[in-house]
Amino acid sequence: MKFMKLGTRPDTFYTEEATRTVTSDTPPDLILRINNVNYLLHKFSLLPKCGLLQQLCPVDDGEITIDLHDIPGGEEAFEMCAKYCYGITINFSAYNFLPAFCAAKFLRMTEVVEKGNFVMKLEAFFQSCILEGWKDSIITLKTTSKLPDWSESLGIARKCIDSIVQKILTPSPKVTWSYTYTRPGYDRKHRQSVPRDWWTEDISDLDIDQFRFIIIALRNMLPSQLIGEALHVYASRWLPDMSRTSTIGSTTSQPEEITMKNRRILEAIVSMIPAEQGSLSINFLLRLLSLGNYLGSSPLTKTELVRRSSQQLDEATVSDLLFPSYSASDKHFYDVELVRSVLESFWVLWRRQPPGSSEKGESMRSVRKVGKLIDSYLQVISKDVNMPASTVVSLAECLPDIARPLHDELYKAINIYLKEHPDLSKADKKFLCRILDCQKLSPEVRAHAVKNERLPLRTVVQVLYFDQEKSARGATTPHSLASHDTRTRGKETLAAREDQGKQKLSPEVGFPRPDDTTISVAETSTTDHPRIMQPEMKLPRELERKLVMREMEEGVESSDKAKDVAADERSQRSTLDPHKIGKKTGKTDRGHNKGRER
Repeated sequence: MKFMKLGTRPDTFYTEEATRTVTSDTPPDLILRINNVNYLLHKFSLLPKCGLLQQLCPVDDGEITIDLHDIPGGEEAFEMCAKYCYGITINFSAYNFLPAFCAAKFLRMTEVVEKGNFVMKLEAFFQSCILEGWKDSIITLKTTSKLPDWSESLGIARKCIDSIVQKILTPSPKVTWSYTYTRPGYDRKHRQSVPRDWWTEDISDLDIDQFRFIIIALRNMLPSQLIGEALHVYASRWLPDMSRTSTIGSTTSQPEEITMKNRRILEAIVSMIPAEQGSLSINFLLRLLSLGNYLGSSPLTKTELVRRSSQQLDEATVSDLLFPSYSASDKHFYDVELVRSVLESFWVLWRRQPPGSSEKGESMRSVRKVGKLIDSYLQVISKDVNMPASTVVSLAECLPDIARPLHDELYKAINIYLKEHPDLSKADKKFLCRILDCQKLSPEVRAHAVKNERLPLRTVVQVLYFDQEKSARGATTPHSLASHDTRTRGKETLAAREDQGKQKLSPEVGFPRPDDTTISVAETSTTDHPRIMQPEMKLPRELERKLVMREMEEGVESSDKAKDVAADERSQRSTLDPHKIGKKTGKTDRGHNKGRER
């Protein structure tokens, strides 16, 4: 940093109550009032250098009082001008140049009043030292936020911005000035080359409006990735911690002033994102979107972040999607709605592709990657004990069939959800498993499914049925032996369920043989299966009828058990004689037996 020293006399200013004066043998004859401070000074020292005071002071030699409340920079800036007039030593730098320069301009300390006056010396320091330095220009530009009107009218802010932009555009090998660069893993002592983004940390100290002026000036002169890196550094410097492992800000109620400031910075950053795709990472875009939800950003800002995130969704990992929910209505931890909005935007953009382009290899690879990503995300959120089954189902159904050629990962998500929610009702289990297409399960997963006691009986039977259908169509395939083992284990599992009294199948129900007259699965499309079984994919009528009867029987048994419990409670509280109690119990037993006979 550069400095300029003016004057040789020691500082003789002192304070007495609310008055500032200077040690002198001559009594003061000029009283200047600035805000709450009175200055007792001398006309012979100030008037020869200050054109404004010459104009305000009358011709007579009497004591005069002048109000200078509107002087830029206040009393501190005026005192620097006064000390210059007395020849007192002053040190100037990028930190105090601007207020002194504005005050000198206000007092008209120019060449017209006196040769080599204060304004001329400050202008020389600004041109030869501050604008030539990298950090000096940034510091001076930063101070302009305190005097924006004067800085704009005097051209100080514009000149600082031009100097900063010129240095940023300097080729890296020619950068010889000091800069701040604290990236992890970077060792300046052992690196001779200057990194391309050497300038990003220093300009992140600026106000958002000053930062915007610089980025706009650089937008068409630097690669979009460098602009994106500067936006990333600035956001990390000023916005709240965007960690995905804890709630942002940790405090439930931030002051409205801070929230509005952060919202303004976020919206400004979004408006500066280059149009080129890939200028920002998908991780950073999603973090901005999550922060936008937290700060209550404008719909336009959130829509733009959703659109840009969806363009790069195939680059994301599961950890990039894990954000806490800030909705008061959500009891679960993860912000599923954020992922859903980005996913839906992804499909909107994908459908807008020219005809035929969506069938190309690169486009299909992108779609399949997104499908795997969402299924992996479903596996993570399924571990949340407060996650509703309807939320899992609705997100799973956002994926079209083309994105999920196999349902193995979806089966894992369903199995995790059933494991973490052991008290899930039977209806919710069926609702959850209806998104599973048993025809798209690999032999290994089918073998696991038929032994999975968490699955509804209907789903297990569907797995066995479609496994037998596939075996019938290709008896000599490499998976035929595995399919046979799957059916054997499936029948053993069903028999075990019957023995344990958990599920019962009528002995007449068997699995169709290849020559049975059933609706063939082969008649349906094998390339674009719907998520939910269509009517042409139903089980054989006899098997379907037995399953329905079994479900009705389970309902009757549950009802009878409830009646038995209620009757026992009434019998314990009843004061009737044992004969009447026996009659009632007999009725209950007969009803129970009758239900079992049905």
